[in-house]
Amino acid sequence: MGGAALVHGGMAQGGGDNVLDDRETPEPVESSASPGIRLGEGLLPDNRLLFYYGFPENPNMGILGQHEPEQLLELLREQAAAYEAADSSRPWKLGFELIASVAQGSPQPDNSYVADTDGDWLDLYTEFTAEHDMALLLDVQMGRKDPIEDYAGLERWLKFDHVHLGIDPEFKMWGDEVPGVDLGHIEAHHVTEAQKWLIDIANKYGTPRKTLLIHQFHHYMIHDKDQIEPMIGVDLVIDEDGWGPPDLKRETYDAVITNEPIEFHGIKLFYDQDEPLMTPGEIMALDPVPDVVIYQ
Repeated sequence: MGGAALVHGGMAQGGGDNVLDDRETPEPVESSASPGIRLGEGLLPDNRLLFYYGFPENPNMGILGQHEPEQLLELLREQAAAYEAADSSRPWKLGFELIASVAQGSPQPDNSYVADTDGDWLDLYTEFTAEHDMALLLDVQMGRKDPIEDYAGLERWLKFDHVHLGIDPEFKMWGDEVPGVDLGHIEAHHVTEAQKWLIDIANKYGTPRKTLLIHQFHHYMIHDKDQIEPMIGVDLVIDEDGWGPPDLKRETYDAVITNEPIEFHGIKLFYDQDEPLMTPGEIMALDPVPDVVIYQ
């Protein structure tokens, strides 16, 4: 079963130095809430979430890179209508999953094998999704960085109410491993660390509860998964990733979701690689029913 994204080199990468207008940037708030206390309502469980995934202007890395945001939103609304027809038990919240750090097949100057997406792109998609009442999921691929070393730099965007975090263990490399050659993994304590970090962000800026989404298509990708638990103040989603025919996707979903449930559940579909593509009705017939559906 294939991976979540394509590794590439040298594309529109920068240090993320450009930020949104300071006048629109939330400032830290004084709060008497201790870490772990829910501040505001989150996306889940009241909604189901439907995302389009990818990297801007790169059509090989998902549908997000095949269209400008306005056209992408129209296509996403059409896709959402099919899901609403299949299951209207909860409202469908629309969003984009933007790759915020991209694994590289060759060393970077810091030997991290990962490059940051330029801050201009993060600004553009943060502003667009805010204007259209959408969610934005920023996805990190980490390379040889520790997970928190990679996503900590996204605080300037995570401080906004509608921005959330995704982690892709496929590209977390160890030792001399190389993205696209070796299958990466994270450990349970990395998930716990990210949960606590997002709770701290929500407490610091007074945002609604954050969502943390972890991609997985193989048991190896999350070590000690039985040590991961839900945490008050953040919503955890395990997303069954990887492409393939329906029978293989159902088998993988059973292995990493049905047989190992934690809190909320997701599945990713691939417009170009899944043959045939599962229908919304088939997705909503999975057990448990997904809370999050992502299209690449």
